[in-house]
Amino acid sequence: MARPAVLAYILAAVVLIADQASKFWALYILDLPTRLRVEVSGVFDLSMVWNRGVSFGLFRSPEGEETIRWLLAAFAAVISVILIWWVQKAKRAWSGVGIGFIIGGALGNLVDRVRFGQVADFLDFSDIGFIYVFNVADAAINVGVAILLLETFFTSEKDKTPL
Repeated sequence: MARPAVLAYILAAVVLIADQASKFWALYILDLPTRLRVEVSGVFDLSMVWNRGVSFGLFRSPEGEETIRWLLAAFAAVISVILIWWVQKAKRAWSGVGIGFIIGGALGNLVDRVRFGQVADFLDFSDIGFIYVFNVADAAINVGVAILLLETFFTSEKDKTPL
């Protein structure tokens, strides 16, 4: 197995565990669903938001609507499989890192969607103008996409490998 793939799988597992552990803490230890909001600092709060859609609430399903829930779950599973296939062909470590972050994040939110029918979001930076509440999985997906984009821009043509 190629080194980028091993790196991706390890990172995906770390992200998945960190995401689920942070959600467990927010939901069951801090009891954020009851408290709703905890001010941590002048720029950061913990705020309970249940997201029935994808990033930033896009494609949100109405309460009780199960079709969109399962379509979004299936979409996350398919994307994860495609990324697993992609990382098998990757030759650069940064590809493995970026793909690992995305796989871990996708699987973290997939677990929520299967368990709860929606995704638990609680990291809130609205005090500095960022209006979206997110979770560790969402952050990992965004970091992974950013790494892949940066890698694309800063890798010479001869070092790029086709999919």
